[in-house]
Amino acid sequence: MRQPRLSSVVERRLLVNYRVAPDAAARLLPAPLRPQLVHDHAVAGICLLRLGSVRPTWAPKAFGLRSENAAHRIAVEWDGPDGVETGVYIPRRDTASRLNAWAGGRVFPGEHGRADFEVHETAGRVHVALATRDGDTRVDVAVELSDELRGSELFTDLAEASRFFQGGAKGFSATRSGRRLDGMELHTDAWQVEACRVRSAASSFFDDPDRFPSGSATLDCALVMRNVPAGWRPLPTMATGQPSVCFG
Repeated sequence: MRQPRLSSVVERRLLVNYRVAPDAAARLLPAPLRPQLVHDHAVAGICLLRLGSVRPTWAPKAFGLRSENAAHRIAVEWDGPDGVETGVYIPRRDTASRLNAWAGGRVFPGEHGRADFEVHETAGRVHVALATRDGDTRVDVAVELSDELRGSELFTDLAEASRFFQGGAKGFSATRSGRRLDGMELHTDAWQVEACRVRSAASSFFDDPDRFPSGSATLDCALVMRNVPAGWRPLPTMATGQPSVCFG
């Protein structure tokens, strides 16, 4: 089935970011991907995404759908035909939407698990908690918006962080086949992120000592994007040189 280009509004995209030991990140990556390093750290995190007005680009906005979603991500690079390319590897995607779970990997790229979300959001604060239906993953994050990025060892300021994540617009998701990665690219002419101060953050994915030995994954910073129109373009699947692991 040919996968359509999609239009949407990113109602909220909360990026909770960890600095990770490169060897710990590399163990989770299938070839040909390798960790993209910032100041000798790999960068990984959780994207807590609420999308609205999701529809094929040819469809009227009134037919758009709305959903809560989550993606665990690792910033990566690989050798493309024109040099080194950058993006993110997504070992796990989850959604509150039955349709997204059914259509992911069929109508649009990215296989999704199901999760239950609890969201509390105001102009200055965001709290998102989720538990996956398979019982494997739990996340609970609370942030408040800040006028500047403070305390990050990855990025000197908000502008540097914004440029880094804007450069990771290509996302490649693990699949249950283990031999290919589904690809999708984010496009927007209105890119804008705001800094957050993390009030609390817990993730069974990053807190798992078998996946990330003690000290190898440290919470670094959080950013949020709100009410940004965005398009999503399917990318050709990427063959892997070794079985990829789809958590979920």
